[in-house]
Amino acid sequence: MSKKHQGRTRAQESSSAIERMYITMRHLFNRGFYKPMGVSGETLREALLLLRPEIYGSIAEEKAELNGLLYVIDRLPRGIEECRFINLTSDEGYGNSHFEVIIPPKRRRNCYRIDEEQMNIEITRGRSEIYDILTHLTFLFIESHKISKRVIINEKGDTIRDWVKLEKAVLSGKKLTQKEREIAITHTANILGRTFEELTHTYSLFATKSQPERLLQIVYWLGKLAIEEVISNTKRTVTFSPVLRERLGHHIHGEIWANNIKEVLKKNNLLERPMHIISANLHSVMNTLHAPKALKTGASKKDVFQIYEALSQTNSEALRNKVSQEANKSGMIYIKDTSGTNIDVQIFDTEKINFDFLDLKINKDNSKSEKPVIFVMDYAFGEQAFETIDEFLKPYENGTDKIHLNIESISIMGKAGILEGGKGDIMIPSAHIFEGTADNYPFTNELCKEDVEGQGVNVYEGAMITVLGTSLQNKEILKFFHDSTWDVIGLEMEGAHYQKAIQSAARIRKSINPDVKVRYAYYASDNPLETGSTLASGGLGTSGVRPTYLITRKILEQIFNS
Repeated sequence: MSKKHQGRTRAQESSSAIERMYITMRHLFNRGFYKPMGVSGETLREALLLLRPEIYGSIAEEKAELNGLLYVIDRLPRGIEECRFINLTSDEGYGNSHFEVIIPPKRRRNCYRIDEEQMNIEITRGRSEIYDILTHLTFLFIESHKISKRVIINEKGDTIRDWVKLEKAVLSGKKLTQKEREIAITHTANILGRTFEELTHTYSLFATKSQPERLLQIVYWLGKLAIEEVISNTKRTVTFSPVLRERLGHHIHGEIWANNIKEVLKKNNLLERPMHIISANLHSVMNTLHAPKALKTGASKKDVFQIYEALSQTNSEALRNKVSQEANKSGMIYIKDTSGTNIDVQIFDTEKINFDFLDLKINKDNSKSEKPVIFVMDYAFGEQAFETIDEFLKPYENGTDKIHLNIESISIMGKAGILEGGKGDIMIPSAHIFEGTADNYPFTNELCKEDVEGQGVNVYEGAMITVLGTSLQNKEILKFFHDSTWDVIGLEMEGAHYQKAIQSAARIRKSINPDVKVRYAYYASDNPLETGSTLASGGLGTSGVRPTYLITRKILEQIFNS
């Protein structure tokens, strides 16, 4: 069989594995519960092992996967490895209870530890969030059974000496001395099929202030619950609450979110002004508009990108406060989300901004009678992008009042995986293709390669694929998209959903201007085709600063010069 044919077959296998996973997840959701390591979870496990996503590294091998474990554990609530019952719920009032809210470091979602055995995870961001969690849980439980296989000696449940020693270290509950830690790492390395060196290197990445020995705890509890499943058949169970099953797909959170924002706009007499929507992080627009004035003494001596870099450092709280104080003085309105979407918003009334301080290439004499309002929304998650923008673009209705919003442009800036080039490069899409379907969304992008070229960052232009989940991609599928006539340059999770909402509002429902301008640009957070450059290999660090601000500055220049 030729190598090309092998690659295609593997890509086709992978593609059907993804499809199977989605159909299975929807079926399990409709059923209301399943046991991930039982018969009901078998299809999911088999599909994931066939797919072998890049992000989960050595999932199909006997040895444990450490980078993938760290990636997953950062996106799930603290303590989930100890829970036998995982309950996915809607927003059902736990926020007003005595339960401590647990928010995973890398995913904004509210979780509640109900008791020793149960964790509730609140789903307010649609189906993409359910797919994300179920995929991560499947990985976690597959890994847990690798541990049990290595430590159980016989059917009675006797275990190897390494496990006994690990159990003793974890249950002591104390901070270990260097010597004790190294002894525990030695035993754990043997359990995981990894070297002492590999585990020592990873140890500090798992550690937190409150849990310095977190890696040992995670390995112990994953193994303990897997052993109980094997020996006494007490299976872990994932359930979906009846309220979640009833509400999903009804845009409940997106509608509340959009209505809250329109009320604030109305209250501040901004509802009928020309408006530009930007979906991005909540610092780059504010810093570009207000850092030059807020930090004017230091700014004159430095390159503007050095200032942006300084603002992005974790220890620069005081600098960031100066900029947000200046923004608040100059008419910025910050809306903290209360709808459950976890999407905060900033509104900038450009009439109140002193353009003399701006270092952007804009026509300062722009004598438009009405200065625009810039509406910045934090990143949406997958299908949630459709829900939020679709609701926001509907007219404002209050009794008999029906006001169409004057949306002049919608700009989407985000992180994406790149298929040629590397971390920190920029991608300018010309179309979004929706994975697993024949749906495609070509559009005229107001941004082009020339806009950001020649500024120290590589720029690529072409079609991009909107994937169903970043944790489901493998090299063969991505190579197929990249090498075939689709000629895809990158992958992300929201583009097709945004464009679907924009097109229906502009072309079908006629609720916004049919000639609304759209801008899409992404910077590369990873290259999933390069081993060692996947999302699981760590964040962007400061290499994301330049591309983020190059895109932000260009979007703002186009808005002010339009």
